[in-house]
Amino acid sequence: MQVTIHGGVGEKGRTCIGVAQAGTRILLDVGVDTSSPRGLGYYPAIGRDELRRLDAIIVTHAHEDHVAALGWCLANGFAGRVLMTAESAAEMGATLAAYATPEECALAARIAPEIIAAGQDFGIGPLAIRTGRSGHVVGGVWCHLGAEGRSLGYCGDVVPASPVFAMDPLPPCDLLLVDASYGADRVPAAERGGAIRRWLAAHPQGAVLPTPLSGRSVELIGLIEGPIAIHPSMRAALSEQIAAEAWLKPGIAALLAARLAAAQLWEEGRPLPPAPLLCDDGMGLAGPSRAALAEARRVGHPVLLTGHIPKASPADAMRTAGLADWLRFPTHPTLPENAALAAASGAARVLAHSCDAQTARLLAPDIPNLVADLKPGDSIEI
Repeated sequence: MQVTIHGGVGEKGRTCIGVAQAGTRILLDVGVDTSSPRGLGYYPAIGRDELRRLDAIIVTHAHEDHVAALGWCLANGFAGRVLMTAESAAEMGATLAAYATPEECALAARIAPEIIAAGQDFGIGPLAIRTGRSGHVVGGVWCHLGAEGRSLGYCGDVVPASPVFAMDPLPPCDLLLVDASYGADRVPAAERGGAIRRWLAAHPQGAVLPTPLSGRSVELIGLIEGPIAIHPSMRAALSEQIAAEAWLKPGIAALLAARLAAAQLWEEGRPLPPAPLLCDDGMGLAGPSRAALAEARRVGHPVLLTGHIPKASPADAMRTAGLADWLRFPTHPTLPENAALAAASGAARVLAHSCDAQTARLLAPDIPNLVADLKPGDSIEI
Protein backbone atom coordinates (compact mmCIF):
# COMPACT_ATOMS: atom_id res chain seq x y z
CA MET A 1 0.00 0.00 0.00
CA GLN A 2 1.45 3.36 -1.04
CA VAL A 3 0.50 6.55 0.82
CA THR A 4 1.19 9.88 -0.90
CA ILE A 5 0.96 13.29 0.72
CA HIS A 6 -0.99 15.83 -1.34
CA GLY A 7 -1.47 18.29 1.49
CA GLY A 8 -1.71 18.68 5.26
CA VAL A 9 1.52 16.89 6.25
CA GLY A 10 4.46 19.25 6.71
CA GLU A 11 1.97 22.11 6.56
CA LYS A 12 -1.33 23.33 8.00
CA GLY A 13 -4.41 23.16 5.79
CA ARG A 14 -5.48 21.48 2.49
CA THR A 15 -5.50 18.02 4.10
CA CYS A 16 -5.36 15.42 1.33
CA ILE A 17 -3.88 11.91 1.54
CA GLY A 18 -3.57 9.55 -1.43
CA VAL A 19 -3.72 5.78 -1.03
CA ALA A 20 -2.84 3.33 -3.85
CA GLN A 21 -3.14 -0.45 -3.78
CA ALA A 22 -2.98 -2.87 -6.73
CA GLY A 23 -4.16 -0.29 -9.26
CA THR A 24 -6.84 1.25 -7.06
CA ARG A 25 -6.30 4.91 -6.12
CA ILE A 26 -8.28 6.98 -3.63
CA LEU A 27 -7.97 10.26 -1.75
CA LEU A 28 -8.75 10.78 1.90
CA ASP A 29 -10.09 14.35 2.11
CA VAL A 30 -9.61 17.24 -0.33
CA GLY A 31 -9.15 20.41 1.69
CA VAL A 32 -7.96 23.94 0.94
CA ASP A 33 -5.41 26.10 2.76
CA THR A 34 -7.23 29.27 3.79
CA SER A 35 -3.92 30.93 4.70
CA SER A 36 -2.78 30.79 1.05
CA PRO A 37 -4.00 32.95 -1.84
CA ARG A 38 -6.27 31.10 -4.21
CA GLY A 39 -3.92 29.22 -6.52
CA LEU A 40 -1.51 26.28 -6.37
CA GLY A 41 -0.90 26.56 -2.63
CA TYR A 42 -4.62 26.83 -1.88
CA TYR A 43 -5.55 23.47 -3.42
CA PRO A 44 -4.10 19.96 -2.91
CA ALA A 45 -0.73 19.27 -4.57
CA ILE A 46 -2.05 16.80 -7.13
CA GLY A 47 -1.97 16.99 -10.92
CA ARG A 48 -4.68 16.51 -13.52
CA ASP A 49 -3.38 13.11 -14.65
CA GLU A 50 -3.47 11.82 -11.07
CA LEU A 51 -6.97 13.20 -10.55
CA ARG A 52 -8.19 11.42 -13.69
CA ARG A 53 -6.80 8.09 -12.45
CA LEU A 54 -8.53 8.28 -9.06
CA ASP A 55 -11.26 5.77 -8.25
CA ALA A 56 -12.76 7.57 -5.27
CA ILE A 57 -12.56 10.38 -2.72
CA ILE A 58 -13.58 9.76 0.89
CA VAL A 59 -14.43 12.89 2.88
CA THR A 60 -14.14 12.55 6.66
CA HIS A 61 -16.13 15.71 7.41
CA ALA A 62 -17.29 18.93 5.75
CA HIS A 63 -14.87 21.52 7.12
CA GLU A 64 -13.04 23.60 4.52
CA ASP A 65 -9.61 22.08 5.12
CA HIS A 66 -11.05 18.63 4.35
CA VAL A 67 -13.69 19.13 1.62
CA ALA A 68 -13.55 22.59 0.00
CA ALA A 69 -11.37 21.43 -2.93
CA LEU A 70 -13.91 18.84 -4.11
CA GLY A 71 -15.26 21.06 -6.88
CA TRP A 72 -11.70 21.91 -7.93
CA CYS A 73 -10.93 18.19 -8.23
CA LEU A 74 -13.99 17.75 -10.45
CA ALA A 75 -12.97 20.73 -12.59
CA ASN A 76 -9.52 19.22 -13.07
CA GLY A 77 -10.43 15.75 -14.22
CA PHE A 78 -11.69 13.71 -11.24
CA ALA A 79 -14.68 11.57 -12.26
CA GLY A 80 -14.76 8.84 -9.62
CA ARG A 81 -16.89 8.03 -6.61
CA VAL A 82 -17.36 10.44 -3.70
CA LEU A 83 -18.15 8.95 -0.28
CA MET A 84 -19.13 10.72 2.94
CA THR A 85 -21.72 10.56 5.70
CA ALA A 86 -25.21 11.98 5.16
CA GLU A 87 -24.47 14.75 7.64
CA SER A 88 -21.31 15.79 5.80
CA ALA A 89 -23.16 15.70 2.47
CA ALA A 90 -25.82 18.02 3.88
CA GLU A 91 -23.21 20.50 5.12
CA MET A 92 -20.87 20.38 2.11
CA GLY A 93 -22.73 22.95 0.00
CA ALA A 94 -22.46 25.68 2.64
CA THR A 95 -18.74 25.01 3.08
CA LEU A 96 -18.04 25.17 -0.65
CA ALA A 97 -20.10 28.34 -0.99
CA ALA A 98 -17.72 30.04 1.42
CA TYR A 99 -14.42 28.65 0.12
CA ALA A 100 -14.83 27.52 -3.51
CA THR A 101 -15.48 29.34 -6.77
CA PRO A 102 -18.99 29.42 -8.25
CA GLU A 103 -17.87 26.96 -10.95
CA GLU A 104 -16.49 24.56 -8.33
CA CYS A 105 -19.69 24.84 -6.30
CA ALA A 106 -21.81 24.07 -9.36
CA LEU A 107 -19.76 21.01 -10.24
CA ALA A 108 -19.94 19.64 -6.70
CA ALA A 109 -23.69 20.27 -6.58
CA ARG A 110 -24.21 17.96 -9.57
CA ILE A 111 -22.77 14.87 -7.92
CA ALA A 112 -24.65 12.50 -5.65
CA PRO A 113 -22.24 11.37 -2.90
CA GLU A 114 -22.40 7.75 -1.81
CA ILE A 115 -23.53 7.78 1.81
CA ILE A 116 -21.47 5.90 4.37
CA ALA A 117 -22.22 5.50 8.07
CA ALA A 118 -19.90 5.46 11.06
CA GLY A 119 -19.12 1.86 11.96
CA GLN A 120 -19.86 0.70 8.42
CA ASP A 121 -17.41 -1.63 6.65
CA PHE A 122 -17.11 -1.34 2.86
CA GLY A 123 -14.58 -1.88 0.11
CA ILE A 124 -13.06 0.02 -2.79
CA GLY A 125 -11.20 -2.40 -5.03
CA PRO A 126 -8.77 -4.36 -2.83
CA LEU A 127 -9.06 -1.88 0.05
CA ALA A 128 -11.16 -2.94 3.05
CA ILE A 129 -12.37 0.22 4.78
CA ARG A 130 -13.76 0.78 8.27
CA THR A 131 -15.00 4.03 9.79
CA GLY A 132 -15.92 5.29 13.23
CA ARG A 133 -17.18 8.46 14.91
CA SER A 134 -14.42 11.05 15.24
CA GLY A 135 -15.66 13.07 18.23
CA HIS A 136 -15.01 16.25 16.23
CA VAL A 137 -18.31 17.04 14.58
CA VAL A 138 -21.67 15.49 13.71
CA GLY A 139 -21.01 13.31 10.66
CA GLY A 140 -17.25 13.26 11.19
CA VAL A 141 -15.44 9.91 10.87
CA TRP A 142 -11.97 8.43 11.05
CA CYS A 143 -10.95 5.84 8.41
CA HIS A 144 -9.06 2.55 8.63
CA LEU A 145 -7.87 0.98 5.36
CA GLY A 146 -6.47 -2.53 5.03
CA ALA A 147 -5.10 -4.71 2.22
CA GLU A 148 -2.86 -7.78 2.10
CA GLY A 149 -2.31 -7.79 5.84
CA ARG A 150 -1.18 -4.12 6.03
CA SER A 151 -3.25 -1.21 7.29
CA LEU A 152 -3.49 2.57 7.52
CA GLY A 153 -5.31 4.52 10.22
CA TYR A 154 -6.33 8.06 9.26
CA CYS A 155 -7.74 10.19 12.05
CA GLY A 156 -9.02 13.08 9.97
CA ASP A 157 -9.91 15.50 12.77
CA VAL A 158 -10.64 13.77 16.07
CA VAL A 159 -11.41 14.72 19.68
CA PRO A 160 -10.80 11.84 22.07
CA ALA A 161 -12.33 13.59 25.10
CA SER A 162 -15.06 15.86 23.76
CA PRO A 163 -17.78 16.59 26.35
CA VAL A 164 -20.33 16.70 23.52
CA PHE A 165 -19.35 14.41 20.61
CA ALA A 166 -18.59 10.67 20.82
CA MET A 167 -15.42 9.11 19.42
CA ASP A 168 -15.12 5.40 18.65
CA PRO A 169 -11.83 3.56 19.32
CA LEU A 170 -9.45 3.30 16.38
CA PRO A 171 -8.38 -0.23 15.34
CA PRO A 172 -4.68 -1.21 15.33
CA CYS A 173 -2.74 -0.23 12.22
CA ASP A 174 0.75 -0.22 10.71
CA LEU A 175 0.80 3.49 9.79
CA LEU A 176 -1.23 6.09 11.70
CA LEU A 177 -1.92 9.69 10.69
CA VAL A 178 -2.77 11.70 13.80
CA ASP A 179 -4.53 15.06 13.93
CA ALA A 180 -1.75 17.38 15.14
CA SER A 181 -3.64 20.65 14.71
CA TYR A 182 -2.69 21.61 18.28
CA GLY A 183 0.94 20.56 17.93
CA ALA A 184 2.69 20.15 21.27
CA ASP A 185 -0.17 21.62 23.31
CA ARG A 186 -0.53 19.73 26.59
CA VAL A 187 -3.30 21.76 28.23
CA PRO A 188 -6.26 19.50 29.12
CA ALA A 189 -9.67 20.24 27.63
CA ALA A 190 -11.22 20.97 31.05
CA GLU A 191 -8.59 23.62 31.74
CA ARG A 192 -9.17 25.23 28.34
CA GLY A 193 -12.91 25.30 28.91
CA GLY A 194 -12.46 26.86 32.33
CA ALA A 195 -10.28 29.62 30.89
CA ILE A 196 -12.96 30.48 28.31
CA ARG A 197 -15.66 30.59 30.99
CA ARG A 198 -13.52 32.94 33.10
CA TRP A 199 -12.86 35.19 30.10
CA LEU A 200 -16.58 35.42 29.34
CA ALA A 201 -17.36 36.19 32.99
CA ALA A 202 -14.87 39.06 32.81
CA HIS A 203 -16.71 40.49 29.78
CA PRO A 204 -20.36 40.73 30.91
CA GLN A 205 -21.09 43.29 28.17
CA GLY A 206 -20.94 40.41 25.70
CA ALA A 207 -18.42 39.36 23.08
CA VAL A 208 -18.20 38.13 19.49
CA LEU A 209 -17.09 34.49 19.23
CA PRO A 210 -16.47 33.58 15.58
CA THR A 211 -16.79 29.81 15.24
CA PRO A 212 -17.36 27.17 12.53
CA LEU A 213 -21.03 26.37 12.09
CA SER A 214 -20.52 22.69 12.75
CA GLY A 215 -18.59 21.15 15.60
CA ARG A 216 -17.17 23.95 17.72
CA SER A 217 -20.42 25.96 17.77
CA VAL A 218 -22.21 23.03 19.41
CA GLU A 219 -19.29 22.51 21.81
CA LEU A 220 -19.47 26.17 22.84
CA ILE A 221 -23.21 25.92 23.44
CA GLY A 222 -22.42 23.08 25.82
CA LEU A 223 -19.68 25.10 27.52
CA ILE A 224 -21.36 28.48 28.02
CA GLU A 225 -23.72 28.28 30.96
CA GLY A 226 -25.32 31.73 30.67
CA PRO A 227 -27.30 33.38 27.85
CA ILE A 228 -25.93 33.16 24.32
CA ALA A 229 -26.75 34.81 21.00
CA ILE A 230 -26.56 33.44 17.45
CA HIS A 231 -27.24 34.61 13.92
CA PRO A 232 -30.69 33.39 12.69
CA SER A 233 -29.08 31.62 9.73
CA MET A 234 -27.35 29.26 12.16
CA ARG A 235 -30.40 28.00 14.04
CA ALA A 236 -31.53 25.28 11.62
CA ALA A 237 -28.05 23.77 11.22
CA LEU A 238 -27.40 23.84 14.96
CA SER A 239 -30.78 22.23 15.64
CA GLU A 240 -30.01 19.44 13.18
CA GLN A 241 -26.65 18.75 14.80
CA ILE A 242 -28.16 18.62 18.28
CA ALA A 243 -30.95 16.33 17.07
CA ALA A 244 -28.36 13.85 15.70
CA GLU A 245 -28.04 12.10 19.07
CA ALA A 246 -26.19 9.08 17.67
CA TRP A 247 -23.15 11.35 17.25
CA LEU A 248 -23.39 12.87 20.74
CA LYS A 249 -22.41 11.81 24.23
CA PRO A 250 -25.38 10.23 26.08
CA GLY A 251 -27.64 12.74 27.80
CA ILE A 252 -26.17 15.93 26.31
CA ALA A 253 -28.77 16.60 23.58
CA ALA A 254 -31.50 17.89 25.93
CA LEU A 255 -29.16 20.42 27.54
CA LEU A 256 -27.94 21.67 24.17
CA ALA A 257 -31.48 21.95 22.79
CA ALA A 258 -32.63 23.98 25.79
CA ARG A 259 -29.72 26.41 25.50
CA LEU A 260 -30.25 26.84 21.76
CA ALA A 261 -33.98 27.46 22.22
CA ALA A 262 -33.18 30.27 24.67
CA ALA A 263 -30.55 31.91 22.44
CA GLN A 264 -31.00 35.55 21.46
CA LEU A 265 -30.95 36.36 17.74
CA TRP A 266 -28.63 38.94 16.20
CA GLU A 267 -28.59 40.16 12.61
CA GLU A 268 -26.40 42.51 10.63
CA GLY A 269 -27.24 46.18 11.16
CA ARG A 270 -28.30 45.69 14.79
CA PRO A 271 -26.23 46.51 17.91
CA LEU A 272 -24.12 43.63 19.14
CA PRO A 273 -25.90 41.80 21.96
CA PRO A 274 -24.84 41.81 25.65
CA ALA A 275 -24.10 38.07 25.47
CA PRO A 276 -21.57 35.76 23.81
CA LEU A 277 -22.46 35.92 20.10
CA LEU A 278 -21.65 32.74 18.18
CA CYS A 279 -21.26 33.55 14.49
CA ASP A 280 -19.80 31.44 11.71
CA ASP A 281 -17.37 30.99 9.93
CA GLY A 282 -14.80 31.52 12.67
CA MET A 283 -12.31 33.57 10.67
CA GLY A 284 -14.27 36.54 9.38
CA LEU A 285 -13.72 35.35 5.81
CA ALA A 286 -17.37 34.43 5.21
CA GLY A 287 -20.75 34.11 6.91
CA PRO A 288 -22.14 36.42 9.61
CA SER A 289 -18.77 36.55 11.38
CA ARG A 290 -17.56 38.94 8.68
CA ALA A 291 -20.13 41.59 9.66
CA ALA A 292 -19.94 40.83 13.38
CA LEU A 293 -16.17 41.29 13.50
CA ALA A 294 -16.38 44.50 11.48
CA GLU A 295 -18.97 45.90 13.88
CA ALA A 296 -16.96 44.79 16.91
CA ARG A 297 -13.95 46.61 15.52
CA ARG A 298 -15.99 49.74 14.84
CA VAL A 299 -17.49 50.02 18.34
CA GLY A 300 -14.69 48.44 20.38
CA HIS A 301 -16.71 45.38 21.39
CA PRO A 302 -14.80 42.39 22.89
CA VAL A 303 -13.84 39.54 20.57
CA LEU A 304 -12.71 36.06 21.60
CA LEU A 305 -11.10 33.79 18.99
CA THR A 306 -11.07 30.10 19.88
CA GLY A 307 -9.64 28.21 16.91
CA HIS A 308 -7.19 28.31 14.01
CA ILE A 309 -6.61 31.84 12.69
CA PRO A 310 -5.56 31.92 9.01
CA LYS A 311 -3.00 34.52 8.01
CA ALA A 312 -4.47 37.73 6.56
CA SER A 313 -8.00 36.87 7.72
CA PRO A 314 -10.07 39.56 9.52
CA ALA A 315 -9.63 37.59 12.74
CA ASP A 316 -5.85 37.60 12.27
CA ALA A 317 -5.83 41.37 11.63
CA MET A 318 -7.83 42.04 14.80
CA ARG A 319 -5.65 39.82 16.95
CA THR A 320 -2.48 41.41 15.56
CA ALA A 321 -3.89 44.87 16.35
CA GLY A 322 -4.73 43.84 19.92
CA LEU A 323 -8.47 44.04 19.24
CA ALA A 324 -9.21 40.35 19.84
CA ASP A 325 -8.14 37.81 22.45
CA TRP A 326 -7.41 34.17 21.70
CA LEU A 327 -8.02 31.11 23.83
CA ARG A 328 -7.78 27.78 22.05
CA PHE A 329 -10.95 25.70 22.42
CA PRO A 330 -10.29 21.94 22.61
CA THR A 331 -11.63 20.62 19.30
CA HIS A 332 -8.47 18.66 18.38
CA PRO A 333 -6.21 16.30 20.37
CA THR A 334 -3.56 17.49 22.78
CA LEU A 335 -0.09 15.97 22.53
CA PRO A 336 -0.74 13.47 25.38
CA GLU A 337 -3.95 12.38 23.63
CA ASN A 338 -2.12 11.86 20.34
CA ALA A 339 0.62 9.92 22.12
CA ALA A 340 -2.06 7.68 23.64
CA LEU A 341 -3.72 7.15 20.24
CA ALA A 342 -0.38 6.24 18.68
CA ALA A 343 0.52 3.82 21.45
CA ALA A 344 -2.89 2.13 21.35
CA SER A 345 -2.69 1.72 17.56
CA GLY A 346 0.57 -0.23 17.72
CA ALA A 347 1.66 1.61 14.56
CA ALA A 348 5.30 1.16 13.57
CA ARG A 349 5.21 4.62 11.96
CA VAL A 350 3.16 7.73 12.72
CA LEU A 351 2.61 10.86 10.62
CA ALA A 352 1.26 14.15 11.93
CA HIS A 353 -1.22 15.98 9.72
CA SER A 354 -2.48 19.56 10.01
CA CYS A 355 0.85 20.93 11.26
CA ASP A 356 4.16 22.01 9.76
CA ALA A 357 7.38 19.99 9.95
CA GLN A 358 8.89 22.10 12.71
CA THR A 359 5.84 21.50 14.91
CA ALA A 360 5.83 17.79 14.05
CA ARG A 361 9.42 17.46 15.26
CA LEU A 362 8.34 18.76 18.67
CA LEU A 363 6.03 15.75 19.01
CA ALA A 364 8.73 13.13 18.45
CA PRO A 365 9.89 12.79 22.10
CA ASP A 366 6.33 11.79 23.06
CA ILE A 367 5.58 9.79 19.88
CA PRO A 368 8.78 7.79 19.25
CA ASN A 369 7.68 6.35 15.88
CA LEU A 370 6.80 9.74 14.41
CA VAL A 371 8.13 10.48 10.90
CA ALA A 372 8.46 14.26 10.85
CA ASP A 373 10.18 15.08 7.56
CA LEU A 374 7.50 14.32 4.95
CA LYS A 375 5.93 17.04 2.82
CA PRO A 376 3.43 17.31 -0.06
CA GLY A 377 4.65 15.20 -2.97
CA ASP A 378 6.34 12.59 -0.76
CA SER A 379 5.22 8.95 -0.54
CA ILE A 380 5.62 6.20 2.02
CA GLU A 381 5.09 2.44 1.64
CA ILE A 382 3.25 0.36 4.22
